[in-house]
Parts: sequence; structure tokens; C-alpha cells
Amino acid sequence: METQIKTNSKYNKWIWVLSVVIPIAVAILFTVRIPGVERMGFLPPIYASINALTAFLLIAALVMIKNGKVKMHETIMKTCIVLSVLFLLLYIGYHMTSDSTSYGGEGTIRYVYFFILISHILLSITVIPFVLVTYVRAISGNFEQHKKIARITFPIWLYVAITGVIVYIMIAPYY
Repeated sequence: METQIKTNSKYNKWIWVLSVVIPIAVAILFTVRIPGVERMGFLPPIYASINALTAFLLIAALVMIKNGKVKMHETIMKTCIVLSVLFLLLYIGYHMTSDSTSYGGEGTIRYVYFFILISHILLSITVIPFVLVTYVRAISGNFEQHKKIARITFPIWLYVAITGVIVYIMIAPYY
């Protein structure tokens, strides 16, 4: 127990640093344009597909752990983390080469779009420390605490992955 507490506290500083630095870095990089680089308009469908794959894998990981396939669950969850990092890099790359696209829908659908977009953005920031804490609890062998926080992390992460795809589908006609 004491080893787990030491392990978790060792990681806590990094979890909070990353949870603050990542959103700030993304916000800053949104204001940076890489000079002389062509617009990377091919990236949005790729990172939307990464979101879709992440959503599928999150569900698969849940099924694996429910069926006692711990190693497969672990592998899938590590893949989800790698996919999320890849998504973020591609997303930043796109926005460093392209202006933001305005949503052109009108009426009620416009409000629906912005609700989904804003909740997606806010929860994508919120989920960072949850994912990191959940992961650290797993790798440190603190499975009871891992399961407790995973019950919170999973639906938030799944919502972020699914709404990322929905936002792409809704804005794609306006690229």
C-alpha cells in the first residue's frame, strides 16, 4: 500500500503538469502558423478516423476486462493513449497550417453543433488528468482505485472520442 502511495505521488506532479501544459500548449499553437507550409486539409478525416477507432477500442477494452482478458485490455488501452497523442499531434499540425473553419449550419442544428463542440472541447481538457491517473493506478498495481476512477474516465473519454467524429461530420461540408 505504501509503495502504491509513493508511486502515485511520484506521478501526481507529472499528471498535473501535463494536464495544465497540454491545453495551454494547444491554445498557444492554435495562434501559430507555419510559414510556407501548404494547408494540410487532408488531416481532418484522418484525425476523425482516429477518434472513431479510439471509441471502438475503448468499448473493446471494456469488453476485454469484463471477460477477464487483462493483458488484452492493457494492450488496447495503451493503444488508445497512443491514438489520442497521435490525434493531438495531427490536430495541432492541421491548425498550424490552416485557419479554423466556420460552421455554416443555420437554425437549431447550429445550436446543436456548438453544444456538441463546446462540450467536446471542455471534456477533452477535463479527461487528460483522468486518463493519466487511471493509467498510473493500473501500472502501479492499484487496481481497486484504478477501477473506481476508470468508471468516471471511460464515459468521458468515450464521449470525447464519439463527439470528435460527430463534430467532424457536421463541419466537413464547410471545409
